[in-house]
Amino acid sequence: MSDNVRVRFAPSPTGPLHMGGVRTALFNYLFAKKHNGTFVLRIEDTDQTRYVANAEQYIVDALEWCEIPFDEGPGKNEKFGPYRQSERKDLYKKYADELLANGWAYYAFDTADQLDGHRKDHEANGKTFIYNWHNREKGRLVNSLVLSEEEVQQKIAAGEKYVVRFKTPQDETLILQDEVRGTIKIDTNTLDDKILFKSDGMPTYHLANIVDDHLMEISHVIRGEEWLPSLPLHSLLYTAFSWESPKFAHLPLILKPVGKGKLGKRDGDKLGFPVFPLEYTNEETGNVTRGYREDGYFSDAFVNMLALLGWNPGTEQELFSLEALIQAFDLARVSKSGAKFSPDKTKWFNQQYLQQKTDNELVDLFLPILDNQGVTTDKDFVEKVVSLIKERAVFVQDFWDLSSFFFQDPTEYDPKAAKKQWKETTGALMTELISVIEGIEDFTIENAQTEIKGWITSKEIGFGKVMQPLRLSLVGKLAGPDLFEIMTMVGKETTIKRIQNAIANLG
Repeated sequence: MSDNVRVRFAPSPTGPLHMGGVRTALFNYLFAKKHNGTFVLRIEDTDQTRYVANAEQYIVDALEWCEIPFDEGPGKNEKFGPYRQSERKDLYKKYADELLANGWAYYAFDTADQLDGHRKDHEANGKTFIYNWHNREKGRLVNSLVLSEEEVQQKIAAGEKYVVRFKTPQDETLILQDEVRGTIKIDTNTLDDKILFKSDGMPTYHLANIVDDHLMEISHVIRGEEWLPSLPLHSLLYTAFSWESPKFAHLPLILKPVGKGKLGKRDGDKLGFPVFPLEYTNEETGNVTRGYREDGYFSDAFVNMLALLGWNPGTEQELFSLEALIQAFDLARVSKSGAKFSPDKTKWFNQQYLQQKTDNELVDLFLPILDNQGVTTDKDFVEKVVSLIKERAVFVQDFWDLSSFFFQDPTEYDPKAAKKQWKETTGALMTELISVIEGIEDFTIENAQTEIKGWITSKEIGFGKVMQPLRLSLVGKLAGPDLFEIMTMVGKETTIKRIQNAIANLG
C-alpha cells in the first residue's frame, strides 16, 4: 500500500462521543498508523440546530484520553483546512452548480405541503412515494426537468425556496466494493433523488461529505454500518464529478449486551454501565452522564476492549498494546455482523491491565484515595498492601474496600459471619490466644505461625474455631489475604487490641 493513506473521523458535535464513535475513530487510527498514513479529524457541524457548544472539545479530549490523537484537524497541521464544515460552507455551492451544469442534478421547487400530498396519495393506493426517475419528469412535481430555463430563473429571482436534487441514473446496476462486505450490487431504480443543497446556502451531509473527502485527499472512508445505505449515492457522486473514489469500509454495529439492537446513547443509564469514554455534563440541563475514565477504567484497557468489538486478530490473543494493535490490524478481519458488547468482559480487560501494572505504579494511584480517607502512612507499607490485595481488584478504587483493615481498626463486624463463627466459648478462646500472642518475642510471620498453630494443635480443636474468629477480629469480615501477613503488618499491639475489641463487641 502506498504511503499516502489518509483516513478521517468525521463526528457531528451534537453531544458526547458514543463508544461506537470512539471505535470508528480507533479503527481509522489503527489503519492509518499501520500504513504510515494520516488520521484526520473533521467536525461535521452543518446541522446548526443540533450543535452543542462543548461537544467538539469533548471529542478531542476523548481521543487524547484513548491515546489516539488526530494528526490533522481543527487547530493542528491545518494543510487542508478549515476542518469544521460550518467554516467551509462557501465552498459547496460551486460544486452544486457544477452538478446542475453537467446534468447530474436539478432544481426542485416542491413545497413541503405538496410533497406531503403526494405521500398521502401514494399511501391511499398502498404505495410508497419516492422522488426519482419514475415521477420526476411527469409534470406533477415542480422541478427544472419539466420547467423551462426561464421559469426556473424567475422562481429563483422571486425568492422561491428550492433544493438541488441529485439525478440518479435510471436502469443501471451499480457494482460497489466494500473492504469489509465485499461486492454490493444496487439497482439504481430503487434509489431516490437525494437533496444535495438547500436554498439557505447549506449543503446536505451527502454533498459536503464527498466534496470534503475529495479536497482532503481521503484515501479510505472507514465508517459505521449506518452509512451503508448512502454508499450508492456517494459512489455516484464521485462518478458525477469524475473524481477518483476512495475505498469504503463499513464497520459492524455494536449491539446491546442482550444482543438485540444497536447499543444506543441511553442504554448505559438504563443498563448500568458507561457508553461514553469520559463523563459528560450537559450544559443546558446539568445532567451528568457516566464515563469510562471516571468509572476507573484504564484507557488502554478500554481501547483493547473496543478493538475486539467487530475485529479479531485470527488468533486466541486478547491482550494487545496499542502498538501491537497497529501491527495486527487488518480491515479484512473486520466482521460483517454486529458485535455484542459485554460489560463483564470490559471489567475483565480492566482487571488484566491492573494486574500488569507494577506495584509501584499502583501505589501512586492508590495514595490519593488513602489521602482522601485521611490515612497517612509510608510508601513501602502501601506497596506491601497493594501486593497482597491487587489480585482481587478490578479497579484501583476497589483497593480501599479490600485493604482498609491494614490502615484502621474495624468498627463493625459482618453480622452473618459473627453469628456463625462467634460461639459462647469463643471469647474464652480468644482471651487465651491473646496470652499466646503476648508471649511471642520476635513477631514475624514464621514465629506467629509456629506458636499459634502449635497452641491450636495442643488444644486438640479445629483450626477454624480459632482462625475464623481471629480473622473477624482483625478484618471485620471473613475476607482478606493470609492472616499471619495481616497480623505482622499491623503489628503485635494492634492485633491484641483488635482481638480485645471483638471480645467486647461480640461477646
